[in-house]
Amino acid sequence: MSQQRQIVASALATVFALGLASTSVHAEEKGKEKCYGIVKAGQNDCSNLNGSHSCAGQSKTDMDANEWKYVAKGTCKDLKGLSVDEAKAKTKK
Repeated sequence: MSQQRQIVASALATVFALGLASTSVHAEEKGKEKCYGIVKAGQNDCSNLNGSHSCAGQSKTDMDANEWKYVAKGTCKDLKGLSVDEAKAKTKK
């Protein structure tokens, strides 16, 4: 039974990983970009920079530089957001 569970878990992990990859591709195709530091608690789109969680809706604080959400391409700066490189630099301080 444990071997069967391992197979099922592996299959689910693969499907999940492929789903995440297709999500980011679709967002980029639709003119979206990740914008860090603009998210209200519980409204992030996916995992964060520091790896403390891996799912949407799990951010704990407002405007955390580790958290991101998709916005229309070119609007992140207007929202006072950060690029991934700026967010990484800010969180290292």
